[in-house]
Amino acid sequence: MIEEKAIVTHKLTRRFGQRVAVDEVDLEIEEGRIFGFLGPNGAGKTTTIRMLTGILRPSGGQGSVLGFDLAREAEAIKKRIGYVAQQFGLYDNLTAVENLEFYSRVYGGAEPSMLDHLIDRYGFGEHRDILARNLSGGFRQRLALICALTHSPRLLFLDEPTAGVDPTVRKELWDFFYELSDGGATLFVTTHYMEEAERCDRLAFIHDGKLVAEDTPDGIKSSLTDRDVFAVHCRYDREVVARAKGLAGIEVVNQFGRTLRLVAGEGLYDPGSLREALGLTGSSEIEVARDQPTIEDVFVTLTGQRP
Repeated sequence: MIEEKAIVTHKLTRRFGQRVAVDEVDLEIEEGRIFGFLGPNGAGKTTTIRMLTGILRPSGGQGSVLGFDLAREAEAIKKRIGYVAQQFGLYDNLTAVENLEFYSRVYGGAEPSMLDHLIDRYGFGEHRDILARNLSGGFRQRLALICALTHSPRLLFLDEPTAGVDPTVRKELWDFFYELSDGGATLFVTTHYMEEAERCDRLAFIHDGKLVAEDTPDGIKSSLTDRDVFAVHCRYDREVVARAKGLAGIEVVNQFGRTLRLVAGEGLYDPGSLREALGLTGSSEIEVARDQPTIEDVFVTLTGQRP
C-alpha cells in the first residue's frame, strides 16, 4: 500500500492514437467522501473512471486507488471497488436475486446473510423474484447499486447512477449514497444534474480531457468572484437572447426556466445599464438583478457548454 487517500493521481493521461482523451489529470480524494466528477459528453469522465477501476491502462502519469498502483496492481484494485456503469450489465432473463447472486460470485462471493441484508435494506423483498427486464427504471438502478455492494467495497464508482429516473427515485438513491459515505465508503460520482453536484463533498470539472476546476461546491461557486452574474426574470425571448450574445463582455448566456442567466466581466454592467443594453427599458415587468453564482454558471463559463 502506497497511499492512505482513496484516490491519488499525478499527470494521469490516456491517449487513443493521436487523440488525448485524458490529459495529465491530478486528483487527491479523501476516504469517506462523495466526489463529484462533472464534464460535458466526451470530456473524459468515463475514460478516467475506466483507468481508475483498472479496466484501462494509463498511457502516462501515475496513480493509486486504495493504495494500490494503477499500472502494477489493477487486479487488486478491481477486487476492492464497486462499479456501476452508465449501462450496467443486468441480465434481463435473471431475477433480481439471481442477478445479485451472479455478481456476488463475480466479486468473489458473499455470505447468504449479506445478500439477504442487501435485499431487505434496499427494498427488494417483494421484487426479489421478478425478472430484471420487468423491473421499473428506479428498481433497475437500485439493483445495479446493490450488485456492486455484495463484497462491501471501500470505494464505489457511480457513472451517472441517476440518469433517467424520476426525482423521487433520485432522492432515494442519494439517501443510499449518504448512508454508504457515512459508513466510511468513498463514492466517485459522475452526473449531469447540477443539483446533485451540490450534494457532493468535493467537485471537479473536466473539459477536453483537462481538469479545469476542483473544490468544494461553495468554493466552485466562489471562483466567479472576478465576474458579475445577472438574472433576467423573463420568458424565453429569442431577440433578448440574441442581444445578450452580442454584448461586449458577456461570457455566458443561459436560459434556465423563466430566468435568463448572464455572466459578464466584472464592473462592465449594472442592472440598469444591462437592462438598457438588452432593450428592456420599456418592459417594467421584467426584472434585471445581480445574483449569486451557481455551479451551473461556473460549469458553463469554464466549459462553454451546458451540463
